[in-house]
Amino acid sequence: MMRTQLLLLLALPLALCAATTPSTHSELLQFYKDWREFQHPVMVDGVPDYSAAAMKKQYAALKTWQQKLAAFDISKWTVAEKIDYNLIRAEMNGLEFDHRVLRPWARAPFFYSAVKAAESDTPLHEGPHVYGVLELWQYKMPLSEGDAADVRTKLLAVPNLMAQAKTNLTEPNKDLWTLGIWFRQQEVRTLETLAEQNASSHPELAAAAKAAAKATADFVTWLEAGVKKMPASTSKPLGIEQYNWHLKHVQLSNYTWQTLLQSLERELSRSLSTLAMLRNRNRNLPELKVASSLEELNQRNDQAIDYFMDFLRKQEIFTVPEYMNLNRLRPVRRLSPPEALDIFSNVEYRDSLPMKCHMVHWLEKQRLDREPHPSPVRSSRLLYNIWMGRSEGFATAWEETMTQAGLLADRPRAQELIQVMIAVRAIRGIADLKFHSGEFTLDQAMKYIIDTTPNGWFNPKGSTIWVDMGIYAHQPGYGTTYLSGKLEFERLIADYATKKGKAFTMKTFMDEFFAKGVIPFSAINWEMTGNSAEVKAIGFRQ
Repeated sequence: MMRTQLLLLLALPLALCAATTPSTHSELLQFYKDWREFQHPVMVDGVPDYSAAAMKKQYAALKTWQQKLAAFDISKWTVAEKIDYNLIRAEMNGLEFDHRVLRPWARAPFFYSAVKAAESDTPLHEGPHVYGVLELWQYKMPLSEGDAADVRTKLLAVPNLMAQAKTNLTEPNKDLWTLGIWFRQQEVRTLETLAEQNASSHPELAAAAKAAAKATADFVTWLEAGVKKMPASTSKPLGIEQYNWHLKHVQLSNYTWQTLLQSLERELSRSLSTLAMLRNRNRNLPELKVASSLEELNQRNDQAIDYFMDFLRKQEIFTVPEYMNLNRLRPVRRLSPPEALDIFSNVEYRDSLPMKCHMVHWLEKQRLDREPHPSPVRSSRLLYNIWMGRSEGFATAWEETMTQAGLLADRPRAQELIQVMIAVRAIRGIADLKFHSGEFTLDQAMKYIIDTTPNGWFNPKGSTIWVDMGIYAHQPGYGTTYLSGKLEFERLIADYATKKGKAFTMKTFMDEFFAKGVIPFSAINWEMTGNSAEVKAIGFRQ
């Protein structure tokens, strides 16, 4: 009798464990909601706490969250439900990578952004940044009393955030601090402008904006003094091993540093050779002329938007709902002088249509807002830029895809611009790779981009070089995703078309593609084609 009782007692914990093992998708969704609450830092007096003690506590707790996720029994779930699971695991891997490798709160002044003046064309802002940043673009000017009070509250927290940054930044990195100085200088101007705009209508807000600008300017001065004392050796690269871990476990990509370099070098050669052939074919045609007036630029811009949207509908590229438009891109409000043109304004000022292809970003964002995915996981905008290959890769692919579809059939010189932009994406991606491997310093990466870009269109005095390297230096892999994602999109079309055979239509494909959400291509391919080889190689739990 005693032996039987003992066996029952020993079996009880196992039975309880089995009984409490989470096994439903609805349980996963509740878990995801709780995870997102845990993921962001604790707020103290309106300021996110990224202190060493707080981060140590969060990192210690992360393992428990990962163990809880691993306990789910997903063996009988649908492919779509399993994808949700693996996306959550990727977010947890992103937080792990932040703690174990990136540590942006301790290494990167770029991280301490107090205000975002403009909306990103991607699902979330590119690169890591503090939680609770003031999204100034979300407010309509002039501010209402309620909005002014809200903005003022957030501005009042900025001096404390800047003070915390000085304490937290304990791992000096000359390249990252140099980038941080440039970004915080732009932020000072944004805050000063905000103060000027509200001086008479909302004086208390204006005072808070001035105080925030001063605190940020003081932070810049502190950074500049720090950089002067730093040897170049403080700029330690991420390293290829960590880069590859991030690609596989966070970005859910089957690429490696090595295969990315091979692919981008191939795309660079292809785009430059295609550009040479196009220029030879077009040799007797006049060169494209830069718009000489704001009126001319606006006329070109309006015509390009209307033509692009009309083309999508008439050619049945995908279903275009009534709400979908690019009206936010008009009017163009100022004309830059020729010497101030940068890489993409050099394209836009010569022909406005090619860049409208990349602006499919904004159509996607409208779809995300109006037609959110049924799964809260996919509709929530994935953290750690897990969407970057899908978002940037698709928008880049769309430029050449639309060219193949005939968008630029009557604009032979504009087809050259498409190849210039592909070359630039390859060049920036190579700079990203070699910066993180340690082959390039920040200065060398910037010089490579400027010197290698066709026509000398990357302006060394422009802002794009700083913005690009600021993102790529802090978000490994971002600079490569424009073309790696493009290649994955093309492979997805090929796999899907092969599966469908003569039944393939672009509209059916694109509508199904959009319906999967802005998630990594590996997951989309699995769901759309049934081919699980890639996700198995990446390590998806199935």
